[in-house]
Amino acid sequence: MKAVSPPVFDDAFQDKLKELMAWRRDVRHFRTDPVPGELIARLLEVAALAPSVGNSQPWRFVLVEDATRRQKVIANFEAANAEALSDYSGEQAKLYASLKLAGLKEAPVHLAVFCDEGTAQGHGLGRRTMPEMLDYSAVMAVYGFWLAARAHGLGVGWVSIFEPEALARDLDVELDWKLVAYLCVGWPEDEQATPELERAGWEHRRGVESFIIRR
Repeated sequence: MKAVSPPVFDDAFQDKLKELMAWRRDVRHFRTDPVPGELIARLLEVAALAPSVGNSQPWRFVLVEDATRRQKVIANFEAANAEALSDYSGEQAKLYASLKLAGLKEAPVHLAVFCDEGTAQGHGLGRRTMPEMLDYSAVMAVYGFWLAARAHGLGVGWVSIFEPEALARDLDVELDWKLVAYLCVGWPEDEQATPELERAGWEHRRGVESFIIRR
């Protein structure tokens, strides 16, 4: 096979890439303006370029367009969110109750990302002792989609407050698919340099040095 020359990613591109990551943001407030279907298709093509263990490509993208199914997703979230609130008390409970943790009603696009844990693609390579590598591969696809969406001016919100088995049933997917992410996608209502949870006082980002361990 003939060798090809890789592209050169210069300093300006590297700086813009870091800026893109910094502005990725978990968006909860969306305008209801529609998102072109061809743009979503393009973003999914980018997502599918993600690395995967054994080239298994275990991600499965479910565009939730049916109004009845969306309503079931919203009901699932509201029930799970009410249960989550009961884990907190006092001022933290008040703060939790004030947070907007999903844009399910406003976002024009709902995208559920599943991992096909029964896939034969990849022939099991790399996951004998770490089968969860399939899930991690699907997460890589989510992140690729997220960055590409941001590059096009779209916002993405990752909603994780669900009963996943009920959601999978409501979306009528294969039994051996595992829910990895439920994404709200649309045009942000506003743009902020500081993440929403930081602005609300829920949690603050720590510097990278606090996560580096040397052995």
